[in-house]
Amino acid sequence: MARWISAARPKTLPLTLAPVIAGIALAIAETGTLAPLTALCTLLGAMAIQIGTNLHNDATDFERGMDTAERLGPPRATAQGWFSARQVKNAAHLMFALAFVLGMFLLVRGGLPILVIGLASLVAGYAYTSGPRPIAYGPFGEIYVLLFFGMAAVGGSYYLQALTFGWTPLLTGIALGLPAAAVLLVNNYRDLETDAAAGRRTLCHALGRVRARVLYTLLMLGPIPILMLSGLPGSTWPLLAALPLAIVLSLRLFRGALGLALNDQLARTAQYQIVLVALMVLGFLLS
Repeated sequence: MARWISAARPKTLPLTLAPVIAGIALAIAETGTLAPLTALCTLLGAMAIQIGTNLHNDATDFERGMDTAERLGPPRATAQGWFSARQVKNAAHLMFALAFVLGMFLLVRGGLPILVIGLASLVAGYAYTSGPRPIAYGPFGEIYVLLFFGMAAVGGSYYLQALTFGWTPLLTGIALGLPAAAVLLVNNYRDLETDAAAGRRTLCHALGRVRARVLYTLLMLGPIPILMLSGLPGSTWPLLAALPLAIVLSLRLFRGALGLALNDQLARTAQYQIVLVALMVLGFLLS
């Protein structure tokens, strides 16, 4: 069981849950109401898609020869020989099926917009590392993350609560998608040489390390002014408390963090998104 939990990559789940919680909290702040069962199914469905994507990525990366002995990231289940690629793929299919079942309940409440978001999320989960042009192996991974770990997660969870939409959840989704994209950027920055040797041409490969560091800084600093100008209810001043963390992490990358040190950078970048959501909710409570 411990190996299956490790294969699911539980450390990635906050990146999925934080924007969903943000969307739910924003809807509550604006409407004053909560649909608890819908909120629970939204959180579980998002987790199922994330775990399914992680497992599918684990198996397909192994099959494509991406997980070599030189890999600097955490161990992968298939590459370690814990499970076969077929077992891991079957587990991924099971998680996607669970997400589909939960999505059927959410579809009753949200209708066509939720159908579109749900189907797009499931397709993207497979396409991330599958097909003739996997998203993860090209320069558009960060855009994928911005769309699904930001705009879709916040916008979809907000809509399921409020049954309406607007500029505020859209801008909030963009803002929270930026640090999520920064997490992927750090991951690809860490693996730049091994990815290039395996034929993986990510955005980091196209930019080079210097420009990738500049982009990382923009992705980290950008959410604060976007959120403060997005029309969030309550006070937005607490968001300024996240600024020192964004600056410190950006400077750390500019000062030459490489190799295994980037695993800590990646974890702290993911935590930054959680900090933003917590400060945003604090602002709601101060209203």
